[in-house]
Amino acid sequence: MKEHETILFALPGNEPTVDTIAKRYNVSKGEATIRNFPDGETYIRIHSDVKGKKVVMVCSLDRPDTKLLPLYFLSKTAMELGAKCTCLIAPYLAYMRQDKQFHSGEGITSKYFASFISNFAETITTVDPHLHRYNTLSEIYSVPATVVQAANHISEWIKNNIQNPVLIGPDSESEQWVSEVANNAHAPFIILEKVRHGDRNVKVSIPQIDRYKNHKPVLVDDIISTARTMIETVGHLKNAGMNPPICIGIHAVFAGNAYQDLLNAGAEMVVTTNTISHESNGIDISGLFKSVFNEEK
Repeated sequence: MKEHETILFALPGNEPTVDTIAKRYNVSKGEATIRNFPDGETYIRIHSDVKGKKVVMVCSLDRPDTKLLPLYFLSKTAMELGAKCTCLIAPYLAYMRQDKQFHSGEGITSKYFASFISNFAETITTVDPHLHRYNTLSEIYSVPATVVQAANHISEWIKNNIQNPVLIGPDSESEQWVSEVANNAHAPFIILEKVRHGDRNVKVSIPQIDRYKNHKPVLVDDIISTARTMIETVGHLKNAGMNPPICIGIHAVFAGNAYQDLLNAGAEMVVTTNTISHESNGIDISGLFKSVFNEEK
């Protein structure tokens, strides 16, 4: 497939990401009108020629409910206009946390969401999805699903921007992720330890704290949504007399006032990747999508 046979479409809000991807991979951008009628229904019109082309749709699926129908309609319209295939780049993939029936009567929405996406996208590529009870996306997605990881990009940012860092993991579950970023950044890391003295009496200790008093603490997490875990960790570091930390996240979900709350809690800086457009974006991960365009290279 030649370069001119691939065309990129940005769903509303994803234009900056598409601009970056198009420039990096020398791929043309498609033009489409996507808007709502006065009654709220979605209007789609593709202005570019897509016949025989590989259509790549870019849509980060944070706050996904209002994005799904435009995405579905765009894909179906492209296929009816003769597109060779429609592929989805979803830098952030929603509906991954409800991966079991936690309470009677609940729906396992991660499976339903995957089934819906698989009905109109022939491939999906995403960055660090929340894989907890699923080992791979192929357990719920029936189309080829590629997972790319931002750890190296975060490590490079740390190496280039922070002197004398120490990475902090808020709990034992974070150790695998934090250790990978730390090792790639050639930096030490520590994991906070929770000591339970009773149902309501839990104390947090910071191992080897004296050794790292002069280091710059760096908190790293995959998704920053309510930011409660990071805010609590910032508080523990402050109480221990450590320097104000830099907080890094892959996916800048930031529900409500979470971003400002995290800064108010004492974070020196909050930096995220651009999987979701946000003012905290400082780490570009567009280079992770080369597999989508490898047929052209």
